Amino acid sequence: MKEIVSGTAETAIGLLVLLGALLSALSAFGLLRLPDVYLRAHAATKSMTLGVFCVLSGAFFFFWYFDNYISARLLLGILFVFITAPVAGHLNGRAAYRTDVPLWEQSVQDELEPLLKGKKMNHEAKDMME
Repeated sequence: MKEIVSGTAETAIGLLVLLGALLSALSAFGLLRLPDVYLRAHAATKSMTLGVFCVLSGAFFFFWYFDNYISARLLLGILFVFITAPVAGHLNGRAAYRTDVPLWEQSVQDELEPLLKGKKMNHEAKDMME
C-alpha cells in the first residue's frame, strides 16, 4: 500500500514540476514572440509566476513527503514571487506607458489615453518650466 501512495506522490510531484517548466518555457517564448512591451510584460508576469509557483510547490511537496521536512525557505520563495512579480510587471508597464513607449500598431484601444492625457501634458509643461 505504501508503494502505491509513494508512486502516486512521485507522479504528482513530477507532473507539478513538469507543468511549471512548461509554463516557464511558454512565458519565455511569449517574451520572444510578442510584439510590444505591454504584451511581453503580461507574458512575463502571468505565466512565469504560475510556472515558478508550480516548480517551487513541487519542491516543497517533495521535501515534505519524502523527507518529512517543511521548508520555510520554499514557502517564503513562493510568497516572494507572488508579491513581487505582478507588482514589477505593473510598474514596468506603467513606466513604459508614461514614457510614451508606443503600443503595438494593431492594438484596438487605449483606455488610459483619455484619463492620463491631461496629466501627461501638465507633467511635461512642469518640466519645461523648470
